[in-house]
This record gives sequence, C-alpha cells and structure tokens, in this order.
Amino acid sequence: MKTLRYEDLPYRPCVGVMLINRDGLVFVGRRIDQTVEGWQMPQGGIDEGETPEEAALRELEEEVGTAKAVILREHPEWLCYDLPKHLLGVALHGRYRGQKQKWIAMRFTGKDSDIDLATSEPEFSQWKWLSVEAVPRLIVPFKRDIYETVIADFRDLASPQK
Repeated sequence: MKTLRYEDLPYRPCVGVMLINRDGLVFVGRRIDQTVEGWQMPQGGIDEGETPEEAALRELEEEVGTAKAVILREHPEWLCYDLPKHLLGVALHGRYRGQKQKWIAMRFTGKDSDIDLATSEPEFSQWKWLSVEAVPRLIVPFKRDIYETVIADFRDLASPQK
C-alpha cells in the first residue's frame, strides 16, 4: 500500500476577501474554531462552476452576513500556502496540503449594523476593523506571507473615502 505524501496532495481552490470600509479600514474576524487566537479576512472554497468573484460575494454573505459590498480589484495571481505539518490530515478535511487563493478587494457599502456573524454556519466569534498595517500581526504565521502580499497589492484601495 502506497503512503500518500503531503506533497502529493492538491491545493484547495479558494477565494479571499479584503473588505475595506469607508474609513479605509480592513475587516478581520476571529475564527470560532481555533484554540489559539486566530484572526483572518473572509475566505472560503470556490464551488464547481463558480467564478472567484461569485465565490467572494457568496463567502462574504456566508461568513460576514452581508452582501453590501462592491468589487474593486482582483489580485492578478493565485497565491498558495501550505498547512503546517501538525494540521496536515486534519484541517481542510485532510484532503489538501493547503490552499491556492484568488484575492479580491471589496468596498463595504453598508453600516456596521449590516454585519451579522450569526449566519447559518458561523465562522467568526467576533470582528473588528483594522488598519492595513495592523492586520498581519494578528494572522496565523503560515498565512502571513500571503496577507502581506495582498496588503501590498491592495494598499492603495485602503484609504478613507471622501
């Protein structure tokens, strides 16, 4: 019987959303399923037949409880990360070595009261708006490089609207 090596596992196709409010701050949520404090921007799998833009809008509703956003820009590349060894076979249903992500910047067009984490399958226990500079410090280390890349690409969009 051949042993499956983690290098042989595929990356899960995923989308990430950098949601920016009128003040130029970025949404982050505290993951509900973590034993250590883990914050992240909304993200999730891309369903078969779905475009990254469609997946981003769906994930925003599923995780943040709102559809009040408009797409500003898509990152030009797929960005990949590998799970740490202790999460292999556990996270992502044990079927993936990590994720390949297409990141999309969106402008939040609603009010804070439009955000409702009490969705049918909650992923976040709390949320807050942060400056782009503060976001990487709260992100789990194995995702930090991707977040820094995304922030560098979308930084010009994270400024207050007049």
